[in-house]
Amino acid sequence: MDPSTPGIMLLTLGMALFVGYFSKLLVNRFKIPDVTGYVTLGVVGGFFVLSHSPEILDSLDIISDLALAIIAFIVGHELRRDVISKLGKAIFLIAVLEALTAAVAVFSALYFTGLMPLPTALILGSIASATAPAATVFVIHQYKSQGPLTSTILAVVGIDDAIALIIYVFASTMAKNLFTGKEFSLAVLATPVLSIFLSVLFGVVAGAIFRAIFRHVRNRDKLSIGIAAFLLLLMGGAERLHLSELLSVMTFSAFITNTTPVLARRSGEIIEGFTPVFMPLFFIFAGAHLDVSKISAILVACLVYTAARAAGKMGGASLGATLGGAPSVVRKFTGLGLIPQIGVAVALALAVKREFGEAGGVAGQKGADMAIIVINILLCSTVITESVGPLLTRFALVKSGEARES
Repeated sequence: MDPSTPGIMLLTLGMALFVGYFSKLLVNRFKIPDVTGYVTLGVVGGFFVLSHSPEILDSLDIISDLALAIIAFIVGHELRRDVISKLGKAIFLIAVLEALTAAVAVFSALYFTGLMPLPTALILGSIASATAPAATVFVIHQYKSQGPLTSTILAVVGIDDAIALIIYVFASTMAKNLFTGKEFSLAVLATPVLSIFLSVLFGVVAGAIFRAIFRHVRNRDKLSIGIAAFLLLLMGGAERLHLSELLSVMTFSAFITNTTPVLARRSGEIIEGFTPVFMPLFFIFAGAHLDVSKISAILVACLVYTAARAAGKMGGASLGATLGGAPSVVRKFTGLGLIPQIGVAVALALAVKREFGEAGGVAGQKGADMAIIVINILLCSTVITESVGPLLTRFALVKSGEARES
């Protein structure tokens, strides 16, 4: 039976939500973030059920896209001018330093220990710079956290995508040149910079149109339809135009938040209504992507990658906060909220597979082999960071006094 048929897909979604409900009840009893339970459930389900029909996960990718759109909207919703201006310098320094430090730490740990050849170490180092907002935002949302630490974490993960993209393009170009023998040119950086600019512009234009249409709309149902339509248009349009979907949606949300606060508040309340359904599915299916049978071959590299990245993130964030004169609570705990990497890292891993595996010839074969290693290391690390990361985020929010216990 074709696993991509509507019946099989609907059964999979229904079972995932049903089991996810009981997972939530269980982890809440032990005061563990919901995300940790969902990812663990996904790994178990992927091993025992989905391993026989991997096509099921591919057919459900749209669920992840919708969940990422919701996450991006929530992040953009928190990027308020008053918060950014208050912690502006610190936020910029934290974002740049935590990304660069993580990239350098992972590259050094993998290359100089001989675990990975130069091209693979470059790619993994660049991807390590990414901090995906999904798990962190979900934990913040679950514990209704508010304060300077919460605002800083949300702002940093909001702009981290752009920084990671530039680092990745730089590293991937160097890796390709190592395979093919071509010379590196700084001109290639113009592509990601232009993509980032156009992604932001796309979000601003969409936000202006949304504001013009729905500014005076009071009916919740009409506003719900409008938000859903614009999120889908932004995600689909950005993908077709080869722009960053996350940046486009974040900019869209941030524009509304900073120009029409009342409309932003109503929109945020509607988005919160979507969250309980899409987010569990996102994390469950993300955990299911891990190929458990390949763990033994890449376990050491996975652990080194994870440890070096965490050290780089926490060290870079602390250094950036100190240099930026941020409050003590920001200096101490921001790095703990930057450990999760699911979403952006997996997307970049798939980009590696596409860019290097389809080159053809000897270089293409080397690239394809590298892509397999990169994807499995990232998925292995993702399961660890998505299980431990939410716990660290919760610890930081509780210790800072910004979390309201769920």
